Amino acid sequence: MINLPNIITIGRLLLVPVLIVMITQGRWTEAVICFIAAGVSDAVDGFIAKRFSLTTELGAFIDPLADKALLVSIYVTLAIVGTLPGWLAITIVSRDVMIILGIVVAWLLDRPFPIRPLPVSKVNTAAQIAFAGIVLAANAFGFELGQARNWMMALIVVLTVASAGAYLLTWFAHMSEKPR
Repeated sequence: MINLPNIITIGRLLLVPVLIVMITQGRWTEAVICFIAAGVSDAVDGFIAKRFSLTTELGAFIDPLADKALLVSIYVTLAIVGTLPGWLAITIVSRDVMIILGIVVAWLLDRPFPIRPLPVSKVNTAAQIAFAGIVLAANAFGFELGQARNWMMALIVVLTVASAGAYLLTWFAHMSEKPR
């Protein structure tokens, strides 16, 4: 269960509170470094796990958990410090809460819901990561995003809502199936 990829993933999870502190203290350069370290660690742990057949059930659980914890924490913290609007963080967090609640309800009704990333959700996650990185970099290196910021936020909202809708449709279809 505990192998190098899982240790790297746990390290990424431990970077989350460090990144939150960096953002709240306005230590933007350090926040960018933490963000890049988290991204590199995600790529490295995935590569090692696949290349050396070190995938585990624990890794399958904690890897997406670490990614979600990082993204949600960044958006919530950026909203708290006033760098991003609160409604954006609420939109992102609401989608994740909806998915978790759907999984819990399905489990409670003895209808386990398989957790598979949908294509729109992969695009959504990539856009959220890119925008978070751009916002952190803009603060670290003192450049303005101008109107591009509003367009990027609109894109994030559209993708987040589309992803939530896709998961909801998938969930309803799953819950409507006759039990086996």
